Amino acid sequence: MDLDFLAFEGPLAQRGIGVIAPFDLALERELWRWVPMEVSLHLARTPYEPVPVSMEMAQLVSDSRHLAAATRDVLHVEPEVVAYLCTSGSFVNGTDYERSLTKAICDAGAPDAVTTSGALAEVLHQLDLHRVSVLTPYDADLTGKLHDFLGELGVDTVSSDHLGLGGGIWKVSYRTIAERILAADHADAEAIFVSCTNLPTFDLIEPLESALGKPVLTANQLTMWACLRRMRLPIVGPGKWLGEVS
Repeated sequence: MDLDFLAFEGPLAQRGIGVIAPFDLALERELWRWVPMEVSLHLARTPYEPVPVSMEMAQLVSDSRHLAAATRDVLHVEPEVVAYLCTSGSFVNGTDYERSLTKAICDAGAPDAVTTSGALAEVLHQLDLHRVSVLTPYDADLTGKLHDFLGELGVDTVSSDHLGLGGGIWKVSYRTIAERILAADHADAEAIFVSCTNLPTFDLIEPLESALGKPVLTANQLTMWACLRRMRLPIVGPGKWLGEVS
């Protein structure tokens, strides 16, 4: 057998992102749609907690000790950045606590770190946005904590809607999400933020931005953007605002 081994050059050099996900994340396939071919995602999960999606769960999955342990679990594959992929867990205790989570991840050995709510703060600042509409899958109390977090950033929540779900968030249909985003919009809102990394949004962003004429910011989109920005790589996927901040 005569083989030309030059034909087997490769594979493409891999660059890694470590992802710390809540135990109930079911949207790994959506995460992969946001990254270019050379990027691999290495997931670790926080420990299972037998509680519904709620303020209590957000507190439990954002324990800095769990994040440090999960960081150490992915370091052996040499990620360039580690992301805490959870919106509620990174906003529930305010902006100071969000910053402490990135510190905990870096203290555990990560070369760089982001959180979903920290990524939201970065984009709001870069786009100079001060008034937003919000859609969450949470209950009213946890949604209120998001309003508080945005307020700390100097951003007004001009309208808000929530689905009130205690679980199974990844099962919500695109039709339902689109209808609720449209209903949550407000004429004074400069953008719409759709919270929760377990809520599917990828295919909704482009048509809703076209219909509403404003940015639609979603949790997985923001988190992957913040990671790739630190790696000096372009994000893959929809969102007209991406060209303004890349």
